[in-house]
Order: sequence, then structure tokens, then C-alpha cells
Amino acid sequence: MSKIVVGLSGGVDSSVAAATLHNQGHEVVGLTLWLMKGKGQCCSEGMTDAAQLCEALGIDYKVVDSRAVFEKNIIDYVVAGYAQGVTPLPCSQCNSTVKFGPMLNYAIHEMGADYIATGHYARIHYNGQTGRYELRRAVDRNKDQSYFLYDLSQAHLAATQFPLGDKTKPQTRAIAAQLGLHTANKPESQDLCLVEQHGSMKTFLEKYLAPKPGEIVNTAGEVLGQHQGIQNYTIGQRKGLGIAAPNPLYVVSLDVGRNQVIVGERDSVTTTSCTAHRMNWVSMAPPVAPWQSPFKARVQIRYRSPAVGATIVAGSTSLASPMTSLPDSAVSIENDIAGDAERVKIIFDEPQFGVTPGQAAVLYDDEDRVLGGGIIEPVTHCL
Repeated sequence: MSKIVVGLSGGVDSSVAAATLHNQGHEVVGLTLWLMKGKGQCCSEGMTDAAQLCEALGIDYKVVDSRAVFEKNIIDYVVAGYAQGVTPLPCSQCNSTVKFGPMLNYAIHEMGADYIATGHYARIHYNGQTGRYELRRAVDRNKDQSYFLYDLSQAHLAATQFPLGDKTKPQTRAIAAQLGLHTANKPESQDLCLVEQHGSMKTFLEKYLAPKPGEIVNTAGEVLGQHQGIQNYTIGQRKGLGIAAPNPLYVVSLDVGRNQVIVGERDSVTTTSCTAHRMNWVSMAPPVAPWQSPFKARVQIRYRSPAVGATIVAGSTSLASPMTSLPDSAVSIENDIAGDAERVKIIFDEPQFGVTPGQAAVLYDDEDRVLGGGIIEPVTHCL
């Protein structure tokens, strides 16, 4: 049996993950990363529930103060992204730079653990033919979280277990009830932790970014209204624009230099392609020069959207759209990045609506393997 450090948020999923491994005979230690003060499963409330769980199971429990790491890698990352006109995806960034990386290092080097485990809904498989650990979708497709885990390295995957990957959410709750866990009926968090703590992303950003009024213009450059800061808008947004028009208008792009929000009709927010950078290759090896032929994949461009067919072209920086670089703290640790393969062009089989810079483009094969993923780059909209 192994010594396994289980990341506990205080919710039912991580509780069942810990209880399952404990009942299998492993030496389990609960660990919570203290990320923020306040409400929420990753904060004070979550620590209390996690401590009660460990006491009930009779296992050790530790809390690691990770607030400084979270501030640098998540809060600074999110604020910088919104200020530069992109919509960052903090969850995948948090997994690679706050949770799995530091937690794995602490668990192995400070606690002598063999593995770490979490309550994520995903699966890990070792492919003996390729010599790579593969990240796969969970059995419960409605709860699958592989989209947020694409940035994990081979080192992360080799030392991680996902006990819930082959379970559905109802099965997880049934196990919790059967075991008498006090988290069995605990409601799920419905928002990002930053939103959960502050009430809304807008309220969170107001703490860091001062209002900067500017113009809302259409794709022809005509002024339609005013805004109080481009950080309050995202590509594809329709509600909350505060302008009147005969047809529905959507945010097409954000011009940081001119401090403008550019809007247009729905057709203006569809695109046939995009580029993604900071690619992390997971279940497949990084493409190397001379480049392999373009390959087909299914691409998921946001968490709740289905994966769609696309052609993937790996290659040079000439594929890139004009963009603003995010700070160094945004770069994930231990990624399997081959220098020339860190950017891809994605050509969709059918035009896609609201492809949003800062979000992840995650590549899947025709089955359930995560081939890799990266961050969607901005495109400059010229008036």
C-alpha cells in the first residue's frame, strides 16, 4: 500500500476520494492549501469541513499557507489578463502552478508521500507503447474536468491519482452517504473561487483595476455608447452593454490601445480559426521539426461547450495573431513544451461563435484522450 496525500477542499468529491483510498488500506493524509481568506470551499469554511472529515476517518490533516503563491500565480495573472483585454482561465492555471506542482513537491519532499490524489473527475492511464501518461475524460461526462487539467505535466500525472474518474456524481454522493460523511449533502460551489468570495468577477476586479471610461463602437467605428473599463467585457457578451440597437449586438473584440469595446452582430463574432500558445502536450508527444502533417482533433474552447472537429497545424510563430504577453507568473511549471511546438493554428470544421482570448483550447482525439492544450491568443480587430 502507498502513502497518499489527498488535496481536500471540504467538498463531497475530495471527501469521498480520501475515504475511498483510506478504505483501500492506503496511508492517507489530508492536505488543504490555504489560498484566500473568507467564504468558500477553498477558504475557512472548507478547512473546517476538511478537518472534520480527517478526524472522522482517523487520518492526519495538514494546512499549507499558499496565499503568496496564489496571489502571484492566480490573482496577478487574472488581473493582468483582464487589463489587457483577455478573459483568463484561472482554474487550469491554478491546477498547474498552485495545486498540483507545489502540492506534489510538498507531499513528496516534506511528507514522504508516494502519490497525491484529488477529487477531480478525470482519469489517468499509462500507455506502455508510447511511454506517456495519458489524461482522459471522466466516465461522467457531465462532471468531466479534464478541460481544466490539460496543463499538467508528465511528472504531475505520474504521481497523481483521481479516485472519482470512473464514478458518476450520484455515485459519489451515494458513497458519501453510505460512509456517513458529513459532506454527503453539501451543495456544490457554482462559481470560481474568486467570484464565490467577492460576489462577482466585476467586484473582484474593482479591487485592483480603477474605472477607465472609453467608447463602445461598432465595427465601422461609429460610437454607440460609453464603458467604464474593458475589463468588464468579454468576447461574445450580449447582455449588459447598455446600448440600444435594432438588432442584438455582441462584443467582437477589445482594443486596449484605444480603450474601446467593439461590438457587432452575431456573424461578426464567429471565426473559422484561431491560434493557441503555451501548448502543453499531454497524451501525445510534442510535434518536432520537420513538422508532421496537420492532424485532425476535436477541440473544446470553453468548459461547457462540446468539442468540435478541427485541423491542427503546429509550427512557427508566424501563425500567431498580434498579442500582448502576460507576465512571467502566468507560465506554468514543468510543462512538456518543445520550443517550436508551443503554438498551434486551429482551423475549425465549422465556424465557431465567441472564441475567447485567454480561455483554453484543449485538443482531444476521437475517443477521450487529452492530446494537449494551450491558451487562445487575441486577434487585433482593425477598424
